[in-house]
Amino acid sequence: MCVTSRRHFLGVLGAFGLGAVGVGGWKYWPEQGLINPCLANLPRTAIHHPLMQSVWAGLDPAQVWDSHVHLAGGGDSSNGTWFSPDMDSLWHPLLRLQKLFYMNAACVNETPHKLDASYVARMLNLIESMPAGFKALLFAFDLFHDEAGKADKKRSIFYIPNQYAAQVAHAHPAAFEWAASIHPYRADCVEALQLAVREGARAVKWLPSAMGIDPLSSRCDLFYEALAAADVPIISHAGRELAVQGGNRDFGNPLRLRRAMDHGVRVVIAHCASDGDDRDIDQGPNGPRVRSYKLFARMMDEPRYADKLHADISALTQFNRAWALKAVLQRDDWHPRLLNGSDYPLPGVMPLFSATDMANMGLLDPAAVPLLQEIRTHNPLLFDFSLKRLLRFEQHQFPSSVFETRRFFERKITRHQAIL
Repeated sequence: MCVTSRRHFLGVLGAFGLGAVGVGGWKYWPEQGLINPCLANLPRTAIHHPLMQSVWAGLDPAQVWDSHVHLAGGGDSSNGTWFSPDMDSLWHPLLRLQKLFYMNAACVNETPHKLDASYVARMLNLIESMPAGFKALLFAFDLFHDEAGKADKKRSIFYIPNQYAAQVAHAHPAAFEWAASIHPYRADCVEALQLAVREGARAVKWLPSAMGIDPLSSRCDLFYEALAAADVPIISHAGRELAVQGGNRDFGNPLRLRRAMDHGVRVVIAHCASDGDDRDIDQGPNGPRVRSYKLFARMMDEPRYADKLHADISALTQFNRAWALKAVLQRDDWHPRLLNGSDYPLPGVMPLFSATDMANMGLLDPAAVPLLQEIRTHNPLLFDFSLKRLLRFEQHQFPSSVFETRRFFERKITRHQAIL
């Protein structure tokens, strides 16, 4: 972040308070501060630290894909990317503050015509510190659509077109794969999926509340049938959403994704639905509100979804989700269905994560804390990965399969799928 942007960031922070980023995360500030220092080139002492050998031990880097990585852009490269003007407006201080945190986390250059390119350049720099073969799965992000399937920018926060995500991945095939984002109410949803499959999309990304998607609606059925035929999974947020405001929060209920799986679609529930609460609609439309994680766990334990329901562990080390870590670590029977993801750029939002807190919870050897803190100032992507690889609770840890996610996303094309 340039000096001007840093001063601007601090000014807005002081004027408007801390917003959602600071709720509960305030206690982490003394550890590494508010601002990502955006250092590059991991020091040799960190690269050759004995614990780094443990991080990669037993892994095939060619199988390691970070399955939850966000692209961002403001359209300065004529690529169609877009941020809502509200994110730069003094009349919307929370959105403005969130954007400043996210852009600092991603270490972008906010001078004119530099944001988009610098966002990608920073990710490439971070991936250079990973062993050859490691890749990041880049997410497109569709606009909010109304019930008639019409895009509505006024109710959208940002937009990352499929074409742009594909373009970035194709330009850097050694570093990136990509996931499309397609609203199922769109009249062209099936055609858009067919095009995305031809362009190499590995999944479809949804954030139901912010996009206006009710996964339980019959409007999704045609899209579900096409996804099942192509064996393309949905990666869907579930539970409370803080990073992208707006929309109908009830659409994030994990139980609403039953309909997709009942149509044969593989579903990845992001973050194990580890934040917020939802209505238990299994008990009727007015069922009691319970933790979203409890509803997610119920479905994970249903035999009929054993080969359809999966989850990613992105952001589980974040302050508002860390309570679920012990529970997920202890569920060894779930581990073959878990996928690692970073939720980048969030690991670069300094108040959200704390290696010290993980140690205090009994999930991390305190001796690992200084190394992880040093890594984070240079490479939040590697910090997130290393932290999860070093997590332990009693005899439980995440096995290599959780990190070797490539196999989950590589589709076997059948004759039927080839028609697409």
